[in-house]
Amino acid sequence: MKIAIAGASGRMGRMLVETVLNEPDMTLSGALDRAGTPQLGEDAGAFLGKPTGIALTDDIDRVLAQSDCLIDFTRPAGTIAHVEAALRHNVKLVIGTTGFDEAQKAQLHAAADKIGIVFSSNMSVGVNVTLKLLEFAARHFAHGYDIEIIEAHHRHKVDAPSGTALTMGETIANALGRKLDDCAVYGRHGVTGERDPSTIGFSAIRGGDIVGDHTVLFAGTGERIEITHKSASRLSYAQGALRAARFLATRANGLYEMQDVLGLR
Repeated sequence: MKIAIAGASGRMGRMLVETVLNEPDMTLSGALDRAGTPQLGEDAGAFLGKPTGIALTDDIDRVLAQSDCLIDFTRPAGTIAHVEAALRHNVKLVIGTTGFDEAQKAQLHAAADKIGIVFSSNMSVGVNVTLKLLEFAARHFAHGYDIEIIEAHHRHKVDAPSGTALTMGETIANALGRKLDDCAVYGRHGVTGERDPSTIGFSAIRGGDIVGDHTVLFAGTGERIEITHKSASRLSYAQGALRAARFLATRANGLYEMQDVLGLR
C-alpha cells in the first residue's frame, strides 16, 4: 500500500513515518504538513538519518494523486480539509484526530458514503480491548458504584477530556442505557453538593511528556475497581493505524472504528 502521512513533522507524524518505513508491505508515498511549517522541503526521514526521497510538502493534491491511503492525526479543521481532498482523489482515510464538533462528525459520515474511513479516538489494540472490559464491567457495576474517568496527557495536548476518555465514557453510558451528554460531569469546583450516583465524572491532567494514561474507577462501598491503560510510546497508535489501513484495503467505502478492524464488535 502507498501510505501518505499528515502532520508528518509532528510527534505522532514522525512515529507514523518511521513505522511505515519498517513495514515490508507499505511504501511512504507522501509526507504532508501545514503551509509555513519550517520543515517543508526536508526529507521526511531526516529525523531518522534515513533518506526516503519523500520531501515534506503542503501540496495535498499532488501527494494524494499517488497514494492509496492517508493517515491523519492532526487537528479537526485540517482533517476536514484533508477529507475533502481524499474525496477528490478517491483515497482511503485513517483518522485518529480528536476534538471534532458535531457538524464535522457529520462531514465524516457523509464522506464515508464514497470512500473507506476508519475513524477512532484511539488506534491502540490495548485501548480497544480495554473498551470491551469497560462494557462488561459497567453492566455488573450498574448499581452502588460511582464511575470516574481520569486521564493524563502531555502539556501540548489541546483538547480535554481526551477523545479516548470520551469514548470510554460513551462505552460505559451505552452499557448502562444512558446518554453520555445527559450524565457527564466535567471537573468539579466549589460547593457541588453530594455526588449524583447516575453521573460519570471526568478529570483531565496535563503535564510533561505523558503519552496517554486512562483510568476508569468504579467506586463502591468497601471496595473500588480500577481499569487502567497506560501508553509508554506512540508506537502502539502507529501500529494500530497501519492495521486500520490494511483493513481498508478491501473496503470500497463505509465508516469504521478500530472495534471493526479488530473484530471486537
